[in-house]
Amino acid sequence: MHCGLQGLIVSSRKYSIQPIQKLYAHEHEPVKDLLSAIKDIKPTALIGSAGVGQSFTKEVIETMSSINSNIIDSFQKNIELSACLDNCFVTHMMKHSSNQMQRPVILALSDPTSRSECTAEQAYSWSQGRAIFGSGSPFDPVKYNKKLFVPAQANNAYIFPGFGLGVVISGAIRVKDDMVLSAAEGLAEQVTSEHFDKGLIYPPFCSIRKISANIAARVAAKAYDLGLASHLPRPRDLAKYAESCMYSHIYRSYRWSHGGCICSTLARDNVRLDLDCDLLGCFRCTGACLFISSQ
Repeated sequence: MHCGLQGLIVSSRKYSIQPIQKLYAHEHEPVKDLLSAIKDIKPTALIGSAGVGQSFTKEVIETMSSINSNIIDSFQKNIELSACLDNCFVTHMMKHSSNQMQRPVILALSDPTSRSECTAEQAYSWSQGRAIFGSGSPFDPVKYNKKLFVPAQANNAYIFPGFGLGVVISGAIRVKDDMVLSAAEGLAEQVTSEHFDKGLIYPPFCSIRKISANIAARVAAKAYDLGLASHLPRPRDLAKYAESCMYSHIYRSYRWSHGGCICSTLARDNVRLDLDCDLLGCFRCTGACLFISSQ
């Protein structure tokens, strides 16, 4: 279900909803406020992206927590505040959480922090540590009841590098919705039970290169399956191929074969560098020293 500025989006509001909102209009009695909608619909997931700070109040999250502590059926209902999140990722995430049905999904996706629907600390404390939390703004880890929770930041940096790489390595002549869904699935599949235990709903960002390579492989595979790829033949291992095509910021070390730093030569030729550096006692310029060798 979808909750907008004027309350729950229902089919009876024919003249007050935007065309894109009609996709979320259901047969339901009009509900004016978020808390009443939650009590009536009993959702398992609350997704906010309207930019209304602190709209997920203590009573809202406590109600979500109370409702979901009694829910034992499948994760089928969800309520969304304003714009929508990729349903594919949410569905996969909720399937992973099916064995933890007493945990409400709270996604406060608005940013900056001042516009976040709630903070990580509020979500965890008001839900008694049961919330599966994600946010658009960064939040520090939260310790609640002797357990450390690591909030997940829903950032598009998880998707767009791998998605773009998948398009490039396949030579896709156009992008289809199925390719976007494949990217979301490729991300969701990398979330483990261990991640959930720590409160994460996304894989750790420190593994972003591996994450992006796997997403690129999924996107490229879908492009080949749809007949949209122009780079033929199709690589046997798309994940390894994606990794081989990725840019690396690591450079070899170089040393000056005649001794001394290159700054001496630059100073002799009246070349000025304006970078801050005092490597190996370089006094001839304020630039970075470059050491060269034929390794």
